[in-house]
Amino acid sequence: MYKYQVLLLSVFIFLIISCSSSKSETLSDTSSIENTYGYGVLGKLRGIWAGPVTSSTALGNFSKWIVDFRPISNNQIAAKNELDKQNDIFMSFFIAKYDNQYKVVFRNGGTFNGMQRVSYLIADSISETNSKSFYRFSEILKGKRRAYSEVYFKNDSIYIKSYTNQYNSLTSSTLHMSWSAKLQDQSACQNATILFGYPSKTMTKDFSTTFNNATESMYFSTSGTPAGDPYPENAQPYLGKLIANIHYDTGFVADPTKKVFLILSTQSLINNGLNNITNMNSVCRTVILSANDTSYTFNYLHPGSYYLYAFYDKDANNIFNTGDWFTLDSNSNFFTVNSLEQKSVDRYFNTVIP
Repeated sequence: MYKYQVLLLSVFIFLIISCSSSKSETLSDTSSIENTYGYGVLGKLRGIWAGPVTSSTALGNFSKWIVDFRPISNNQIAAKNELDKQNDIFMSFFIAKYDNQYKVVFRNGGTFNGMQRVSYLIADSISETNSKSFYRFSEILKGKRRAYSEVYFKNDSIYIKSYTNQYNSLTSSTLHMSWSAKLQDQSACQNATILFGYPSKTMTKDFSTTFNNATESMYFSTSGTPAGDPYPENAQPYLGKLIANIHYDTGFVADPTKKVFLILSTQSLINNGLNNITNMNSVCRTVILSANDTSYTFNYLHPGSYYLYAFYDKDANNIFNTGDWFTLDSNSNFFTVNSLEQKSVDRYFNTVIP
């Protein structure tokens, strides 16, 4: 099984890819939505991606970060990830109007140690060929000097790096993290793609006057939604919610110092009590909890079909192995979540890994 602790998410990261050799595309007349700048990235992001992260942030390096990008409207794609109850991230790309131009905007925000941060970056450099594509997104008011994100696609891979000037403490942005990932699965995003006719050249937000009195397109809060956020998470369309309730059967007494891992996948990971390795690419979200946590809410979950598994790490080695516990349900852990639905499921620790 994967070592799921490697799914740590740094919410102070602004995702980007370094590609100094790429040449910027000549800016067309983006005053027409038909010429939306950066439009090509919307179609390329679809799917579940996974790969290693190198980071200078407090959360450090990890060998696998999984991101499940799916359409949530006809012109917007999003992904929600979490590490635990104090750390998560929500990313979305959508078409917006700003400075009389239509461009793709990258919204990147979430929670770090209970504090929230949201940034809005706008497409300002593009290079697209038949074999590879490059997109850069910069902070809307201060540009690259404050923060920027660049995304590079080649074949079935995505390469991303992040730069920021560390809360304006530096004269220019410096590298915080890099991510290189392979496409794992695209089947889970097909229903939303068809439903919305995604991607389409329509507008999500009009930012023409949004930042008129702002000094930067970033928002911070020590608790709760950052004040002034023009497109908060709870305003995002289509997404549902899953409440996972955790129980222990007779004979399974949890040590509160140990960890529980919740694993969400779009295909079954266990077949007749055995690991179904061929479906590991369908893992789309995970979270690490304390063993005394009785529930967890997966917010902003893509509508669709899922399997939910829970593992109790009895030997505290962050690997699911002999002697650890997991939940084995007669209904194969299968359920569905509809648009804007709040779903509740129960999982019981009742089986020891042989």
